Amino acid sequence: MIRVLIVDDEPWNRDIVKTFGTWEKLGMSVVGEAEDGDEAFRLTGELAPHIVITDMRMPGADGVELLQALNQHFPDVKIIVVSGYDDFAYAKHAIRYKAVDYLLKPINPTELNAVLLKCKNDLETRAAEQQQEKAELDYEFFHKLTRYKQLLRLYFNELNQDGVNMTCRQVMQELERLGAPSQPMLGRLVQELLSLLKELALDNGLDTPTAKAGFPVSQDALSSVEHALGFVSACYSQELDQLIRQRKYKNKLNLEEVRRYMDRHFAESITLEQLAKNFFVSKEYMSKVFKQEYGQNVTDYIVERRMEKAREWLADKQISIKAVAEMAGYEDVSYFYRVFKKHFGMAPGEMRKEV
Repeated sequence: MIRVLIVDDEPWNRDIVKTFGTWEKLGMSVVGEAEDGDEAFRLTGELAPHIVITDMRMPGADGVELLQALNQHFPDVKIIVVSGYDDFAYAKHAIRYKAVDYLLKPINPTELNAVLLKCKNDLETRAAEQQQEKAELDYEFFHKLTRYKQLLRLYFNELNQDGVNMTCRQVMQELERLGAPSQPMLGRLVQELLSLLKELALDNGLDTPTAKAGFPVSQDALSSVEHALGFVSACYSQELDQLIRQRKYKNKLNLEEVRRYMDRHFAESITLEQLAKNFFVSKEYMSKVFKQEYGQNVTDYIVERRMEKAREWLADKQISIKAVAEMAGYEDVSYFYRVFKKHFGMAPGEMRKEV
C-alpha cells in the first residue's frame, strides 16, 4: 500500500483532497494530515509516506521550507504541490525541489488522480529497479564468497587461525561495501560459513557435539555485521582449537587418519611439509613411515588419487576436460595432460573415447 500525507492549514482543503483521490483504486492510503511544514516534516519521519501532497502558503514553516527539507532529508518521497495562487515564484520552487507536479486550486479530480497515478508508476518502477539492483549485488557477493570459502578451507586445513580470522573479516568487509545488509542476507551468509565449518570439522575427524549438530545462531549474532563476524570467528576458533588438541596430544601418528585426510583433500595443494605440520611430526618422519606403510611416497599417492578421480570424471562427457583438470587440482591444463598421459599412457581425450 502506498502511503500518502496531506499538508494544508485549512481542514476543508484536506477533506477535498481526501474526497477527490481514488485511493483504493490506486492502491493508496492517506496515513496522516498536517497543518504546517514543521508538523509535516515530523510526520514524514514517523509515518514514512511515499507521497506528500502539500499547500504552499501556510503559517509557520511554509511549503517552500517543507519542499527544501523533504528534498534534503527524504529525497525519495514524491511531492505534489497544490496552491491557490498562480504564482511563478512558487512554481520555480516546485521545479527546483523536484516536485512531481504543481496543481492549482480549486483542484480538478481528474488532474489529481492523473498525477497520483504518475507517482504510483514512478514508485513501482523504482521499486523494481531496486529489487534488480539488490539481486545483482546479492549475486555478485555470493559469487565472490566462493573464493573466500576456498581460502577458509585452505587455512582451516593448515590449522592457520590468523588466516581464518583474516578471511572472515574480509568477507564481512565485502558485505559492508555493498551497503547495509538485510538480516535475511546476513543470516544466509552466516549459515553458508557455518555449513562450511561443519563440513571441515567432520572431514578432519572432529566429532564434537557442535560439529555433528551444527552451530545454533542467536538473533543477537545477526543484529549487526560486527556481531556476525565475532560469532562466526568464535565458532571457527573453537573447532580449530579442538582439532589442534586432538592431533597434538595423540600418542602416535595415525597413518590411516593421514591417508583419509589426503583422500579428502587430494585436489588441494597438499605438500609433505604442510601434511607433517598438520599432524605435528617432522616431514622426514612422515615421509618415512608413510612409504613404509603404503609402499609409495606422499606425492605419488596424491597423484594417483587425482588420476583415479580424473578418469572417473572423464566418463561423464558433459564435464569438459578443462573442468576435470581443475576438479582434480590442476589449474594448468597442459600440465594435467602431461601427468595424465604419463600415468595412463594415453591423453585424456583418448581415454574419454574408450569409456
